[in-house]
Order: sequence, then C-alpha cells, then structure tokens
Amino acid sequence: MANRLENERSPYLLQHKDNPVDWWAWSEEAFAAAAEEDKPVFLSIGYSTCHWCHVMEHESFEDQEVAALLNAAFVNIKVDREERPDIDSVYMTVCQMMTGRGGWPLTIIMTPDKRPFFAATYIPKASSHGRIGMMDLVPRAANAWRARRDDLMMDADRVTRALSDTIMADTSGDMPNEVLLHRAFGALQSNFDAVNGGFGHAPKFPSPTSLRFLLRYWKRTGQAGALQMVGQTLTAMRRGGIYDQVGWGFHRYATDAAWTVPHFEKMLHDQATMALTYTEAYQATGEELFGQAADEILRYVLRDMTSPEGGFYSAEDADSEGMEGKYYFWTREELRDVLGKDQSEFVERAYNVQPGGNFRDETTRRHTGENILYLTGASAADSRLELARQKLFERRKARVHPLKDDKVLTDWNGLMIAAMARAGRVLDKASYSEAAARAAAFVETHLSRAGHRLLHRWRDGEAAIPALLDDYANMAWGLIELYETTFDARYLQMALRYCQVCRVHFRSEDGAFYLTPDDGEALLVRTRSSYDAPGPSSNAVMMMNLLRLGHLTSDAELVDEAWGVLRAHARLMTSAPTSVTAMLSALDYALGPCSEVVIAGSPQAPDTKAMLRALRSTYLPNSATFLRPVTSARTTAPDAMLGPRLSPYKMIDDKATAYVCEGFACRAPTNYVATMLRQLGEVRASTQSQSHLP
Repeated sequence: MANRLENERSPYLLQHKDNPVDWWAWSEEAFAAAAEEDKPVFLSIGYSTCHWCHVMEHESFEDQEVAALLNAAFVNIKVDREERPDIDSVYMTVCQMMTGRGGWPLTIIMTPDKRPFFAATYIPKASSHGRIGMMDLVPRAANAWRARRDDLMMDADRVTRALSDTIMADTSGDMPNEVLLHRAFGALQSNFDAVNGGFGHAPKFPSPTSLRFLLRYWKRTGQAGALQMVGQTLTAMRRGGIYDQVGWGFHRYATDAAWTVPHFEKMLHDQATMALTYTEAYQATGEELFGQAADEILRYVLRDMTSPEGGFYSAEDADSEGMEGKYYFWTREELRDVLGKDQSEFVERAYNVQPGGNFRDETTRRHTGENILYLTGASAADSRLELARQKLFERRKARVHPLKDDKVLTDWNGLMIAAMARAGRVLDKASYSEAAARAAAFVETHLSRAGHRLLHRWRDGEAAIPALLDDYANMAWGLIELYETTFDARYLQMALRYCQVCRVHFRSEDGAFYLTPDDGEALLVRTRSSYDAPGPSSNAVMMMNLLRLGHLTSDAELVDEAWGVLRAHARLMTSAPTSVTAMLSALDYALGPCSEVVIAGSPQAPDTKAMLRALRSTYLPNSATFLRPVTSARTTAPDAMLGPRLSPYKMIDDKATAYVCEGFACRAPTNYVATMLRQLGEVRASTQSQSHLP
C-alpha cells in the first residue's frame, strides 16, 4: 500500500510513495506525531535525479527489514531539496559542521523540535569498510534515545548553538575594493588545471560563475591569462563527455579531471548558467564554438525541457533501466549498425570510440564494451559529425528515456529566462527571446499571488510553497535581461516589484538578504545564500540586480543598497574569494565605470538595427542599452516609465543616433557604428588604466 506521500506533487516524493517506510512529508503534523509518540525524527533529503538517492532507496527504503526498523524507531520525513531549499540549507549546514562534508542523500536524525544530533549523507544497508549501515545505525539510535536521552539533548543543543553562531557570524568589514578582484584572479589562477582546463581535480564542476568573473576581470584589466583560462575550459567542456554530444546540454559534473566521464543527470540551472557563460564568451572572443554551444544548449532546453504552457522543467535523471548513463552509452557495434562502416570509422576516430569501450566500471575498473562520446580527433563544427549526430539521435530516441522531473521552479526559470533573453539578442535568435517572454508570462500567470508575492513550485496545474530569495532574485535578473532584449518597460517594472519584495521581507540587519522571508515558516535558523554552489548565490544576484536597476532607472538608493550588501560580505569575499565569484562580479560592476548607450531611432529601421547588433555582439558587461523609439526627428513613441529620462535624446539628420554616456557625461552623439564602438572602447581603456595588476 502507498504511504502518506501518495498525494504529494513532488516527483521525488512520489518516487517513495510505495516504500514500506511510513514516510511523512515535512509538516507540523509530522513533528507533532513525533512528540506524541516520543520518537526522534529521521529526515531524508534528496531530489528526483540524484543517483545515490536512488541507490539508498533501493538498498534500504524499499527493504522490508530496514523499513521495519525505521518505522519502529522514528517518525520518518522525506523532503525534496528542490521544493524546499530552505530546509535543505539549514540541515546541509549542520551536516557540513558535524562531518566536514555534505551531499545528497542527506540524512539527519533530530529531536521532535527539529534540533539535530546526527548527520550523514548516503548510508548503505549493511556496515562495511568502516561505514555504518542502516541495520546497525537505527538500533543504536533507538537505544541511545531510550538510554542516553540527556546526552543526545546536550548534543542537539550544542549543534543548534553552533549552527546559529555560524549563520549569524559577522562577515562585514571595510568597504570592498579592487584589490579583492586581483586576489580572486590569483586564487583561480593557482587552482587552474593547465592541462584539462577547469579548476582543481576530480570530481570537476563547470564553475560558470568563476568563468564569468574571469571574463569581467579580463575586460577590466586586459589580463590575457584570464581570457585564456576561460577559453581553454569552455573548449574542453564542449568537446568532453560532460557534454551530451548527441542530444546536447550539460551533464552535472565530470568524475574525472579531463571532463570525459560525467555524472549523467541534467539540471535546468546548469543549462542556464552554462548557456549564459558561452554566450558571454562568444561576445568576448568571437569564437564560433562558443556561440554554437550556447545555441545547442538552448535548443536542447526548448526541445526536451519546456512545458506546453511555456515554463521550463527542472531536470533529467542520470539513470534509466536501473543503470546510470545507460541512455548515453554506445557500443562500436551499435554505431556501425546505425552509421555504416565508413561513416562509423570516422565517428569512432573523432569520439575516441574503442572496440572494448572507453568506459570502465567504477567497482571492477574493467572496460564494459560501452563508450562515452567525447571529441578527440575532429572539430565540433565538422559537417560530417552533424550528419552522424542526427542519425544517432534518432536511434537513441527509441531507448528508454531517463525520468524527467517536470516540476517548474520559479528560481531556475528565472535563470533560464535570463539565458534565453541574453542569447536571443546576442545570437540574434528571436525564438529564444520569445521563449523567455513566454516563461516570464507563465510565472506571472501561474506562480504569482497578491502583493507581487511569488510561489516556488508548479506541477500538474498546482502552484505551491512560498517563494524564497532565490525565486525573486533570479526572476528579477531574467526580467532585466528581457528588458534589454525587448526594451519593453513592463519587464523593468516587474523586476523592480520583485526587488521591492526582497527589500521589505528578506533584508537582514546588516544589509544582506536572508534566504527566507520574515513572514515565512520558522525553521531552526534563518539562513543566507552567500556562496556560489555552483550557480550564483542569491545575495550576489540581488547585488547585481540592485546595481543594474539603479543605473537603468537612475535610482541612487538602489545602488547604495547594493553597496550595503557588498559590505555585509566583505570578510567572506576576502577569506574565500573563489567561493563568491558572483559577488566579485557585482563588485566589478559597482566599481565601474559603467557606460550607458542610448540609441535614438526607428526600431525597425536598418540603421537602428545595425547599431543594436553591433552593441550586442560586443562584450560590455558594465553597460546598459536603451532604445529611444523615434519615427522622425519630431515624433516619438512615449514610454511611461523611461520616457522622461530618454526624452532629451534625439535623432540627428533623421538617422539612428547613438549617445555613449559614462557617469553624468555623454560623448558627442554619432550616426556611425564605428564611432560608437570607439567611444565605448575609450571607456574600457579608462577602466584598464585605473586597474593595477598585483
């Protein structure tokens, strides 16, 4: 019989509805039951596409013997970390404090009043190799609850106090300055893998926030090494096994240093942040591979990760038919069956396909006969590869597809709206801009409520769970990008409204932002999102939003508040710069100089489009673009929000005219694209002359 999870909406919780474990969803009723029955709480946190979550379920939560122990000893609660990142944030911090590491599945044992006294990640059924198993852990915990209750309560008090001290630690300091940017660059440079690209060793994550920081650092300083690190890393990842060479899109991370063997799940937020990074790298370098990668990622999202209503789905699993990666493997025999001998031989050389397979089993370390496709002997742009890819894609569609987590999350949709809108204008692809607008309309229609408040999750027609800072911050980011793509002031107004909610309900005493609102559920502590993990932290996104909106609307108060957030994180930025590179990108913007370009012209005229196209193909991270719609030198299309600010800017000689401004001064207006770009180059040159490399 199904347990209490059968009526939940979360795909992850529904995966556990037939477990013999008597699961509860997170609720006050569950904790009340624990208090009434005088039992501790066993909390298990994971997500639907988590491989080791599946392993623990199969080994323990589907096992009658383990379930009987759990049901007798605990009130058992399941949480989807993607639905409740606030809960996950609290108890993941606990796990990291108690064990020195974290991950999913996350396992916590705590008192009925939510105070933890045990933390771990994956736990096998049976103890082995020094790792305690469920069959030993559960009886020990139950016995300790009966016989050593006072000791456990003291442990819970100690952990709770330490958690509160950690969360509330003062990280403010002197006003951040450019020195922090140089320190972060030095730290990234020292950790760079000069052979394979990326940072550190295996397992290796893409680190898009660090790559985007390096692009900004290169733009500010002219430091060629920063751009080289970005280019080498993005090239290696696009050619590697971490990238789905047949169906496109990025897997979660690589288990090796060379990007060849991925952990196969695909997450929406990774697609968004990687598409943004490739788009910006394409602007900075003109490298066609980077534009191609951004285009492919977004085509994958529109094909496989977009709901009929316009929202973006959350993830695709690593497993299919009970095996991680099975959907993505190829044998040489299958390749030859699909492609024929001659075409297959070319593909085998290009993708390092081996007769005995290039993939080795983790346990036996033996080759399995299966191959992960990654480029070693051809260009990604080779037309022969594209012909073969299309055939392989058609064959692969007949396989059992990994589970799709089809819930729509507001925060991840905000990231993807930003990526679609940015790529739409940079790659000149209207389909991406339109997809971003549809998703924004979806959120406004299905995930908003009175007072400009948002909900976090939508699935099967039901929206639920009050939104967190990530939801408001990422949606505001996406809407700012949509404004700069469409010049529709409605998006700017929506972004301002969401930021205002954050200013009212999420702001902390020191000027930063809490993850949860002041009128949300009371958890053990109110946490903050300050570290990139691996996407940008919501505090960093809010900093950038306030800065950009302040410049777009000439609201100095917003800019001052952004500096307040920066100051609140000053010590953190000094002590752990590579963990907060999104904040450092916001600092780069705050330090300026920031340029503004106003194009006065007819929106559909070729000369107006030429100016916009030139701006959008140039990497200008600290620049804002406005369009003053003008149909002649005398008539304008009014804009209720920005009209008064833009009204002084006129067409000259009935031609599209560019005004390049910095601070409170504008250079001479021009009808020429080359002059406009030269003036912007002068702004960049002034930035570099002010930057002193260490």
